[in-house]
Order: sequence, then structure tokens, then C-alpha cells
Amino acid sequence: MEIKKIAVLGAGQMGNGIAQVCAQAGYEVTMRDIAQKFLDGGMATIKKNLERGLKKGKITQEEVDAVLGRVRPVLEMKDAVKDADLIIEAIPEIVKLKLDTWNEVDELAPKEAYLASNTSSISITQMAAATKRPEKFVGCHFFNPVPVMGLIEIIKGAATNDESVEVIKQLAKKLNKQTVIVNEAPGFAVNRLLVPAINEAIFAIQEGVTTVEDMDLSIKLGLNWPMGPLTLADFVGLDTLLYISDYFVDEFKDSKYRAPALLRKMVRAGWMGRKTRKGFYDYSGDKPVPQRF
Repeated sequence: MEIKKIAVLGAGQMGNGIAQVCAQAGYEVTMRDIAQKFLDGGMATIKKNLERGLKKGKITQEEVDAVLGRVRPVLEMKDAVKDADLIIEAIPEIVKLKLDTWNEVDELAPKEAYLASNTSSISITQMAAATKRPEKFVGCHFFNPVPVMGLIEIIKGAATNDESVEVIKQLAKKLNKQTVIVNEAPGFAVNRLLVPAINEAIFAIQEGVTTVEDMDLSIKLGLNWPMGPLTLADFVGLDTLLYISDYFVDEFKDSKYRAPALLRKMVRAGWMGRKTRKGFYDYSGDKPVPQRF
């Protein structure tokens, strides 16, 4: 089946990035969220990203206009999925929220449509079971920022068929991204390693081993990461990191995946990272300022 129309569920940092790259590849995209303010924010981010490319000479004004014209923001689920060939979900990492969403989508989407979740940790098999077409359900994990990062993890659930995997492979080719195939396991390949690594950096801060800026500098220069683990935590979202950590503990039954108390406290304080302008760094000024703990 040729994919022409894609529905993206969620207009946040992952959803708007997915919508943008799909529209840039020529797909017609509906981007759905639960409130107009989220849709407005998502469209504003897409426009900002494209205008940045325009200033650098990577894209023309005509191309900017065409991409924006291919993204249609909608509030109603039915409007988002009714004509979609592929539905990509990019909502928060909360199991019940995802299961409820997929149950609704399954009732409204065309029976031939493929279903994909951008989840970074949650069971593909569990979400697929909330639908009547688990064989057409596949994990499609993009990385943040979507327009920049070149990888998509394709995750096979218990019932995922080869055709559904091939659909995401072909999508990735059109998006100029590479793919890896992963059999379902909590965190898949990347986050199984990344989340404990970030948490260990937070434990070190919690224990007073070093400062935020020195931890980040140590890993950037010592391990050649493009950004330090605490900068990355702020970028991912501390709430998302906490959701994944708690999910890992539930799934693995192993305390080594536990979230640091400092991370939990920061989330409770509303310090989620860049999206709230405060995390391990304060983003309220002209440049990020590391916090002291």
C-alpha cells in the first residue's frame, strides 16, 4: 500500500517534528492535539524551523510555503484519521493515555490504515492489543530533534507483520533517515542504555559528586557526546525521563532502573527542562545557566 496521507497525533516537540519532516517529504499531514494552544504552538515551531533553514539557504520560500500548506492542524480525532494511510502517535509516555487513544483511533481510522507509535519505551504489543489490527501496528521511534536526528527505531510487537515493518522502512527512506529493527523490550535499544546513563549522572549531582556544568563537560569531552547528559535530560523533558524510569522498574522488576529522588523532586516542582524554561539549567535568560543542588 502506498502511503500518501499521514496523521500525527500530538503537536508537541516530537509530534510537530514528525509532522514537519513528513510534510517536507511530500506527504499530506494532519496534526491533531487536544487544545488549540497546542496546535498553535506546534505550527509555530514548524514555521520557526523552516525559517531557520530559509535563512541558511537550505530551503526556498516557495518550499516553506508548500510544507506549511501540507500540514493541517485539527482538534477532532475523526478529522485527523478518517482518510489517513498511516497514523503515527506521539503523545505523552503514559500507558493508559496511549491505550485509550489507540482504542479510539481503531474505531475511526480506515481498516487498511497502518498504526505506529513513537513511544520511547512502552510495549508495542500492549498498545497493538488495544486495536483489532495488531498485525498492522508497529513501533516507529524518532529521535529529538526530529528534523535533525537521522535514526528511526522500528519495533516489532508480538503480532507485527513484515508488511508493517516495510511501510516504516519505506517512510524512513523518503525522510532520509536510517532504521534499525528491534524486537520489543522495554526501552528498545537506545533508551535502554541512555535512560540509565542520564539517571546515573543525576545520581552523581544528587550525591554532590560534581556540578551540573562539570558533569556535562566531563561527558562531552571524555566520551565525545555532542551534549552532556544533563543538557540532554532538559532537552528530552524531565517528566518524560521520569515516566520512562518508572516504566522500566515496573517492567524489569529491577531497582537499577530507578529514578533518582532529585529527578522526582524536580518534576514535582514543575521543572521539566527546556519546555518549562527550568531544569538542570535555567533558560529564562539569554543563555542557559546551570543550577546548584
